[in-house]
Amino acid sequence: MDDRGEGCRIACLAWGSLLWKPGPLPLASEWQPDGPNLPLEFARVSDGGELSIVLCEQSPSAPTFWAPLHVENLDEAREFLRQREQIDPRHPERIGHLGPDGDRRHPDIAAWARQHGLDDVVWTALLPRFDNQEGRLLLEHEAIAYLESLEGERRDHAESYIRQVPSSFRTPYRERIERHFGWFPRPA
Repeated sequence: MDDRGEGCRIACLAWGSLLWKPGPLPLASEWQPDGPNLPLEFARVSDGGELSIVLCEQSPSAPTFWAPLHVENLDEAREFLRQREQIDPRHPERIGHLGPDGDRRHPDIAAWARQHGLDDVVWTALLPRFDNQEGRLLLEHEAIAYLESLEGERRDHAESYIRQVPSSFRTPYRERIERHFGWFPRPA
């Protein structure tokens, strides 16, 4: 609670499936398109087979989405996001936040939060992953080869994921995927 007796103002950032499947996240509004610019790329082979978009320091920045949360405190916000993302509780670092023990690698998030009068921000902090190696960034040609290797429902799922990510996320890998497969974003 803040000194006015109101709940903390905490927001969640989004750039992938949270936008169309927020699950248990207690959103206090629709997603807003004016989140902080962050380096993002389709660089994580996810458990469902899709090539998901994640923070990737080597990538160009793109504007993210955000929404305030109906939560009382940071721990509650982090737990809702952890559950939604099905992150093992033994890996709390995979839920980013700004607080005293939070992530300092993204000063743009802190500046953006101050401008919006937020007490804290949470986000999914999964690493790139390829060949079951956390932190392993797949190269652009490996991303194409991986997607080409998919068949049936896994391929359909991977295509659907990429098409559902808003068109505002223009990344080098996405542009190559569009040219190679014709998987363009679906209209909003």
